[in-house]
Amino acid sequence: MAHRVTVFGAGSWGTALAVHLGRVGHDVRVWARDPDLVATLVARRMNDRYLPGVDLPASVVPTASLAEALDASTCVVAAVPSHGLRAVLREASPALPAGVPIVSAAKGLEPDTRRRMSQVITEEVGEARPVAVLSGPSFAVELARQLPTAVLVAAADPAVCALVQEEFRSKYFRLYASDDVIGVELGGALKNVIAIAAGVVESLGLGHNALAGLVTRGLAEMTRVACAVGGRPETLAGLSGLGDLVLTCTGALSRNRQVGIELGKGRSLADVLGGMTMVAEGVRTTGAALALGAEYGVELPIAGQMAEVMAGRVAPLEAVERLMLRRQRVEADSR
Repeated sequence: MAHRVTVFGAGSWGTALAVHLGRVGHDVRVWARDPDLVATLVARRMNDRYLPGVDLPASVVPTASLAEALDASTCVVAAVPSHGLRAVLREASPALPAGVPIVSAAKGLEPDTRRRMSQVITEEVGEARPVAVLSGPSFAVELARQLPTAVLVAAADPAVCALVQEEFRSKYFRLYASDDVIGVELGGALKNVIAIAAGVVESLGLGHNALAGLVTRGLAEMTRVACAVGGRPETLAGLSGLGDLVLTCTGALSRNRQVGIELGKGRSLADVLGGMTMVAEGVRTTGAALALGAEYGVELPIAGQMAEVMAGRVAPLEAVERLMLRRQRVEADSR
């Protein structure tokens, strides 16, 4: 059954989701704050800036008006960068239809508060609107090109998961359900930090052994934090943990991996980010992850060294050597 779906955010992921939802039969309103971008989307029927080569279905209507985007909406997808989500939800809240479910498609932690995105949404729109989280190994352009993609939808209420599964599914897009919102969100956020480290390892030419070791220990680091906060270890071994981690650490389309590659070449973080159009969530998430680890008494050695590299205090190779020379321990050590 076709519904009116609102997508906040016309970056690569927001556009890909809007295109997908339009293809499966929904009436989609995709909102962007930048009126120039909206004008281009309307005129070109394509997002040349963030998702070139993918046509917008006729059922996708771009708009810069939140009121227009939310008119008669039955579902909202929040696909704006994590650091801007709160402001968008605060502005949109008065126009949100009562009881409309909100699906968070942002992967990150709010830098100052360490809040997960579902927490930010609930704080801004209230408990009465159900929140689900969409996460997993998913490059926007591959979904937009209808390549097979499997992700997780997580919510406290199984009925909300079932609704999103039913309305979002297609022959190329498969959604598994979970009630571990904490584990799913932290997996999706923390893997971006490890991906920066993976890019550094690749850039330095340290080999496949080093990359495999980094990914494995990165997963252990992610799992320690997620479980300390209240997530479950099996979630981190699934699509939103291991699956997303492998994709982001090895895929050529990974923005966070690309940041690491450029840092490994000796470029400053400011220089790297200055040349990027899209957001690399791991840059902001690193500090929030370290603060979260400190709050729960969890050591995050990889994130700690990436913070030092990004701040320009430690050279990339020295950071890797520091990780290699840490005190050796039993693999299953939970610290």
